[in-house]
Amino acid sequence: MNPKYDKTWTSLAEYPVAKWFLEDKFGIYTHWGPYSVPAYGENGTWYPFHMYNTDHPVYRHHTRTYGPPTEFGYKDFIPMFKAEKFDAEEWAEIFKKSGARFAGPVAEHHDGFAMWDSKLTKWNSKNMGPKRDVTGELARAIRAQGMRFVTTFHHAQNWWHFPSWDSSYDCSNPEYKGLYSRPHEQDERPDREYLDIWLNKLKEVIDNYQPDLIWFDFRLNDIRESYRRDFLSYYYNKSVEWGKEVVVTYKVHRGRHHLPPNVAVLDLELGKMNEMTEHVWITDSTVDAGQGWSFVKDIGFKSAERLVHNLVDRVSKNGYLLLNVGPRADGSIPDGAKGALEGIGKWLEINGEAIFGTTPWLTAGEGPTDVKGGGGFNENNEVRMNARDIRYTTKGRAIYAVCMGRPSDEFTAKQLGLLYDDEIESVRMLGIDRDLKWRCDLNEGLTVEVPEKLPPCEHAYAFKITTAG
Repeated sequence: MNPKYDKTWTSLAEYPVAKWFLEDKFGIYTHWGPYSVPAYGENGTWYPFHMYNTDHPVYRHHTRTYGPPTEFGYKDFIPMFKAEKFDAEEWAEIFKKSGARFAGPVAEHHDGFAMWDSKLTKWNSKNMGPKRDVTGELARAIRAQGMRFVTTFHHAQNWWHFPSWDSSYDCSNPEYKGLYSRPHEQDERPDREYLDIWLNKLKEVIDNYQPDLIWFDFRLNDIRESYRRDFLSYYYNKSVEWGKEVVVTYKVHRGRHHLPPNVAVLDLELGKMNEMTEHVWITDSTVDAGQGWSFVKDIGFKSAERLVHNLVDRVSKNGYLLLNVGPRADGSIPDGAKGALEGIGKWLEINGEAIFGTTPWLTAGEGPTDVKGGGGFNENNEVRMNARDIRYTTKGRAIYAVCMGRPSDEFTAKQLGLLYDDEIESVRMLGIDRDLKWRCDLNEGLTVEVPEKLPPCEHAYAFKITTAG
């Protein structure tokens, strides 16, 4: 049978954005691997990179704690990565309670350690460390909870991640090729052997676990274009064979799209769009308060309010949220992460109707808070929104106005003043089963009398305006 999608961008651009993705909006993934053992640094997943850099604080920490990297290399963390408390069913339950609709692991980070039972590399979680097929266990547990399954890949960076050109370190020893890339010059580009293993690892995970979404980190643009087209053609044709729609995401770095915009979904790391967009996009952010990604000691965690606001703001602008959780090396999820996930889950129990299955309305929102800085890596510019800030979504005959704080006696949505009185059938507050009194004026907007007793949620409150048929 001839494949439906051939290895051309023109053909691949015909693949639709999955309907389930357009509806589900919110997912979770986990940074978890040997880098979780040291649990140190501003970005724990980059510990393997920084530990070999003599000018970096991580190098000094590593030397004090484990010995110089000439004696204790990254490979020596693998036996310490035992995952003795890892419980895939428990993880899946926590993710389900957060309200997430899709979830899964980092299948392989920059470090070259595969978190699945691989026949392509001995450096995998079934053969070493936990000695468990982490990806397989999570695939079964997550799907058992009714969620879609995600795998993320960061392994395009592996060629540059370790100083394989420096004979001082174990990275240059051919014995460890497969975890580290083969010894090569610093400015040498990836060879065919490296590119083949990059592609074949993807195909192995696709064949064995049938992921619903494959997410890519940066450096994808350094993989030969023909290999990128080969991957997409393989995955998209497999989805036709499986009878389900799948999703691929990609990044932009220094103005360069890693994939053409019409063949996959754009991802903004720690970012957002300022305005509503015509195309869908997704943010990958992390539940920790910094940019730790994997578990880092004493880093702290985002508040549930911030997570709720992040989700609502993005959905109103045609964006979605993929939220990272970093478990400890032993496989336990920190209480701070659990609390934040529980908080957004409780909010979605009442207000999920204003998120799931919606599309953006005529305008994303209104309010006095100036939300600046569209694009990636701008979360540090976020300002706290308040009850006068409103975000809009719509579904069927309903328009949802989400008030980003606790409303007072009256709630006014100025943009909804565009509606005629006879276009409004009813106004309700999600979580309260009765119609509310309202008045609508072109200049003042839609004003609603807020109930004395608010629904049992925090952080934001959603009003449902049902329009006439």
